Parts: sequence; C-alpha cells; structure tokens
Amino acid sequence: MKTANILGVSFHNLTLTEAVDAAMEQIRAGKKGYVVTPNPEIVYLTLDDPVFRDIVNRASLVLPDGIGVIYAARILGETLSGRVPGVDFAGALMYRMSQEGMRLFLLGAKPGVAELAAENLKKKYPGLIIAGTRDGYFKDDQEAIDAVKAAGGADVMFTCLGAPKQEKFMAGHMNELPVTLSLGLGGCLDVFAGTVQRAPDLFIKLGLEWFYRLLKQPSRIGRMMKLPKFMLIVLKTRLFGGKKK
Repeated sequence: MKTANILGVSFHNLTLTEAVDAAMEQIRAGKKGYVVTPNPEIVYLTLDDPVFRDIVNRASLVLPDGIGVIYAARILGETLSGRVPGVDFAGALMYRMSQEGMRLFLLGAKPGVAELAAENLKKKYPGLIIAGTRDGYFKDDQEAIDAVKAAGGADVMFTCLGAPKQEKFMAGHMNELPVTLSLGLGGCLDVFAGTVQRAPDLFIKLGLEWFYRLLKQPSRIGRMMKLPKFMLIVLKTRLFGGKKK
C-alpha cells in the first residue's frame, strides 16, 4: 500500500472503501493486527515520543482521521485520497462484518456506555455478533484482557481508551488478546451509544467537525491548541526542509 509521510507518521493512502476491504481481508485471513486513526493531535504527540511513533507506524492500517492531516499532506506534497474518519470506518466495517456473522468486542468509555452502544449496534447491524463489552475504567490491563477472553474472543475489537493509551494497549497486548483486528477509536463508543452527538453533516463536509466539538465542549480548547502548533511545524518543514522524523 502507498503511504504518505506526515511528520514521521506513515499514513496509508486509501479511500474508506479500500480501507474496509483491506481490514476484511486481514480478518478473514486471521492475521492479527491493529488499526490507528491519527488526527493532528495524535501526530503531534508522536513528535517527541519515538516509541509511540513506532507503535503508530507498525499498525496494519494508519488512516487519516482529521482534516488537518489532509491539509498537511497537501502542504508537504504528499498524496492522500481524503479523510477516513474512525467513526465512518467503524460503521462501514460493522456493516460488512454483519453480512458474515462476525464477532465484535467493545472496550472503553464510562461504565454503561459500551453496553448501550452494543444494544444500538445490534439493532442497526443485524447479523453482527456483539461478543462482549468492558468499560475503560480498569486499573490493570489484565482486567480488560480477561474480559475479552471470558467473552470467547472476537474478530474485531473497538478499543476506545483515548490516545496514546489505546494504541499502546493494542500493540502491547496484540498477541495475548483473542482478537484478530483491534481498532483504536477514541470516543466512538459515546457516539454509537448516543450519549454524544456527532457534528451535523454540514460541519463534516466542510471539515469543521473539530470546531463543532469545541463549541459543544469548550473545555477541549487545551487539546485543540495542538492543531495550530501542528500546522506551524508542517509549514516550517515545507519552507525550511527540516526532518520529517
């Protein structure tokens, strides 16, 4: 697969459909791996954390979640087909999984959210088997691993613990988890549960989903400040060469 180097993170140049096709092929082959969906904030975190950057780059699929990544690719002369938001990728993958009776485990969010998401997803995707759920409030990783094992494993696990915790969890426990493909999806379980509303279509089409979230949650301003810092580094890299890391 062709990749685009954005400040040291190698994104796969795939459309949403191509990404889902690649994921399904890996699941059917029983090849273990994990998927990451970095936005500018996550790329920014990798700049001073080579271990985290390596974890991101070792993923089976590295998909550009944020519009800032697409803008960065254009500035740096890299090619990306467009955004592949984690929530859209997950939805399209669940549809395909439901057609083949595949198993899904939901890990993360506050107590009760994963269960609510499970009920909604079973209704929306008949044929999809929800193997089990576990909230993200565990003190020891082994608690989560045991919960997945007790559920009998799954073809796919949505790992919604926030970055970089979810990426480190998926990479660190990939071999011991009875799961073929893990997806790091941040706050997606809240969206599937209906406890958080996704931005209206107009905001999504304009690439302003991040702005809508900021309007709804002003407390996110600290995290959002990484976006201009990210773009500044991208511009410096374009203008002065610099290392792409």
